Amino acid sequence: MLSATATATASAGLVLGSNWITSLTTTTRLIFFCQSTAASDLPLTINITRRPRHRLRYNSCSFSSTSSPFPSILTAPDDDNQKKSDNDARYSSLRVLEWDKLCDLVSSFATTSLGREACKEQLWSLNHTYQHSLILLKETNAAVQMHNHGACRLDFSSINLLLVKSGLRNARWGSPIKANEAMAVAAILESAYFLQLNLKAAIKEDADWHNRFMPLSQLIMEMVINISLVRVIKQVIDEDGSVRDSASSALKRARDQVQLLEKKLSQLIDSLIRNEMKETSFLEVSNVDGRWCINSGTGQLTSFKGLLLSSDSGTGRIIEPLSAVPLNDELQQARASVAKAEADVLLMLTEKMKRDLDDIEKVSDSVIQLDVINARATYSLFFRGASPRLYLSEELDESFSTETYLSENETSMASFPKEREWLLYMPKAYHPLILQQHRQNVQKAKKEASNAADVSALEQARPVPVDFFISHKTRVLTITGPNTGGKTICLKTVGLASMMAKSGLHVLSSDSVEIPWFDSVFADIGDEQSLSQSLSTFSGHLKQIGDIRSQSTSQSLVLLDEVGAGTNPLEGAALGMSLLESFADSGALLTIATTHHGELKSLKYSNDAFENACMEFDEVNLKPTYKILWGVPGRSNAINISEKLGLPSVVISNARELHGAARAEINEVIIDMERFKQDSQELLHEARNHLMLSKTLHEKLKLARRKIKEHGTEQRYRKMRQISEALAMARSILYKKVRQLRAHATQTFHPTADQKQLSTSDSQFTAEAKNGRPTESTSTSAVKINKQPSAAMTEFPEVGDMVQVSSLGRKATVLRVDRSKEEILVQAGNMKLKLKLAEIGFK
Repeated sequence: MLSATATATASAGLVLGSNWITSLTTTTRLIFFCQSTAASDLPLTINITRRPRHRLRYNSCSFSSTSSPFPSILTAPDDDNQKKSDNDARYSSLRVLEWDKLCDLVSSFATTSLGREACKEQLWSLNHTYQHSLILLKETNAAVQMHNHGACRLDFSSINLLLVKSGLRNARWGSPIKANEAMAVAAILESAYFLQLNLKAAIKEDADWHNRFMPLSQLIMEMVINISLVRVIKQVIDEDGSVRDSASSALKRARDQVQLLEKKLSQLIDSLIRNEMKETSFLEVSNVDGRWCINSGTGQLTSFKGLLLSSDSGTGRIIEPLSAVPLNDELQQARASVAKAEADVLLMLTEKMKRDLDDIEKVSDSVIQLDVINARATYSLFFRGASPRLYLSEELDESFSTETYLSENETSMASFPKEREWLLYMPKAYHPLILQQHRQNVQKAKKEASNAADVSALEQARPVPVDFFISHKTRVLTITGPNTGGKTICLKTVGLASMMAKSGLHVLSSDSVEIPWFDSVFADIGDEQSLSQSLSTFSGHLKQIGDIRSQSTSQSLVLLDEVGAGTNPLEGAALGMSLLESFADSGALLTIATTHHGELKSLKYSNDAFENACMEFDEVNLKPTYKILWGVPGRSNAINISEKLGLPSVVISNARELHGAARAEINEVIIDMERFKQDSQELLHEARNHLMLSKTLHEKLKLARRKIKEHGTEQRYRKMRQISEALAMARSILYKKVRQLRAHATQTFHPTADQKQLSTSDSQFTAEAKNGRPTESTSTSAVKINKQPSAAMTEFPEVGDMVQVSSLGRKATVLRVDRSKEEILVQAGNMKLKLKLAEIGFK
């Protein structure tokens, strides 16, 4: 980006070449501030002459003696816009809210300089639409998810984006890229490449991470990265930003030549110095513009001849020996060769980069965007913010719709009613700058090694959070209370929280945050104690309120501090009532005003759009508690405080008489209301605790019920499986028994000759076993039986079946079946036999 200041004078200088710029009408002197390094950092004076309808070239230029810092790529508004912003009620409102300090705090979490600038610019933008705010919150939530995941860290602290931008600019203009710029380009491409790899690994582990990281996952995956360009850059550029010797053979030869010449010169100069060394002489090696010389004392004569050069210090003489002149000339030429070889290498890199300039620039822009998003997320994690549920004011009378909110928000939907009850629901909200100040104080105390007890006490003295529960019917909230009671802090907390939600930041509150989207936040806040209540101050407040009234819309938030103050109390109260009624009737979506005027408290009882609240005051300890009592108007404590501080009773009694009995009765009513409100708050708090306990118990009961059901189902299935297995076994046994009985019945009623012979053989075998010796008839029968085997089996028996053993003439039980060998193992009585399938009978 270039900014120019023109003057009507002419100047002469160094000819730049054939670059062109926009035509001008007359010979004009322009001072350009260039974003680059070296000479282009200086304001550049250029003489150019316009030739109508033609491009003009640089004629001449000169550099001024003063340097100027780089202008920001993401620039702030110019002077005219800034003046306009100063007069804009929106910008002045943000300044009194100290939004600029919060922007600086959030941007400090960015890891790059351009990221910090872009973060400030985005936070100061007042053109966010509702949909844009939802996208910003979605980005912040996704970045928080990435932080919690741990694998995809958005840390770009190792990247110099200024060098990346200047390198891209040089490449587009055709100039050779510098070595450190090339390394910066390699660093950003490599960082983006590894970020993509980590994201792909997380998605591969669990595909749901892709949706949880949206839209950041899409932004990261869309980056086009030429990793081969990174390898080429690292092959020729060293980590310290210098060109490697191996980048080209010409560079290697040139550098070797430089080293050789420097070695020769070193030896030559050393020999000359050694020859001239005397007790009173002083000679040392000196280097003038890259040429090796000898520095001698003033008036000291030398035996060698040389060229006398000027001395910057003014002491001594610098002599270039004549014998060193040729070597110095060669050294200068060798160094020029090194510079040319390095330039050739960098030009080669530039040519390779030109193919990917658009992709590299998109990666750079994406990195800046990711850095801004990461700054918002890191701020939220550091201060433990909560993602707000943002909604449009048109939805106030509609039922609760989950499409309105971000699906990534982890807040429990059960914590909100089905019908919208609150316009603003923000429990335990902290003022972000006060919370930051507290943390800084604690860190400072720890750093200074203070007493551990003091540090612990400081940590315990945290800022007091404030609850905001504003009904959806309320349009104007009036807050009363004593000075230094926290009214102004409450206004700033609401204003900053609204801007934070609109800008994509998490709100420093508890998890259940419900806040409307405000198109603008207006504020008229002044320190009454530091302002002289003069007409000019009063007029200034009225002018600001008038601007707010004219610029606010039905979607705006208006914050008025001490409305109606600075003038006659009666007139101020009347004016304050009229202003608040106008805001309630046709003004902003929500107006919050603080006041000391008691008349403003009565507006609630005549208009449902009004609500009262007051800052609680501890009358026992005579100090504010910084808590808000909702629905209760504040009361005056001046007389009671004066009495407790020891003023004479006569003064107190006269004051109460002058104050009036009617007002005293009103104060008594307010006291009763405050007491009732406190009791109701305590009961409400207790009810909430019981509700949370009952919810916890309910969840535990549901869990126990589910486990009991699962256990019962499991037991039922296990019993059914056992019964099925027992039934199958019983059916098998019964089937085998039936077959055996049928076979036995058949053998009993239809005996064959073989069965009779087997029966006889069985009785003889039994007798033989008892007597211990075989008989001849038995042996003969056995031989005959063996010679008459039963018919071949048509099927294999099963384990447990009863088979007829032909060789024994009796039945046996099958123990094992070997189908491959057609063998079975049977048991007959106490004997176990291994038989061929043809040796048994089975039906």
